[in-house]
Amino acid sequence: MITISHEAHYIYVAVLNEFTVQDFKEFEDSVLYELRFHGSANLLFDLSGMLGYTIDMAVEEVKFARKHRRDFGRVAIVSNDQWVTWSAWVNNILSDAEVEVFDEVDEARTWLELTSFSAG
Repeated sequence: MITISHEAHYIYVAVLNEFTVQDFKEFEDSVLYELRFHGSANLLFDLSGMLGYTIDMAVEEVKFARKHRRDFGRVAIVSNDQWVTWSAWVNNILSDAEVEVFDEVDEARTWLELTSFSAG
């Protein structure tokens, strides 16, 4: 299950249980909408409630990251899972975005919000 909200300085995405390709398609539609109107986006992925993901979702994620490698400024990932951290590192190679992994959502929000204020 996925929840998505458009905040002032980023798109907030929270994944609960299994991250499926249907969830990823919902994320993709939401991000493409943001990109269409603002040209770029920052993301906050809260994966602390994610229990796993499907292989087809992982394939779509890699394709999306490669296609949109220059469309993101910062990506904050909240997780304490070693595999998620490794995946973030791999995606950092595929994208020009600055990617950071955090233990807490509030730390990630602060990082994204402070960046937006200092850049503007």
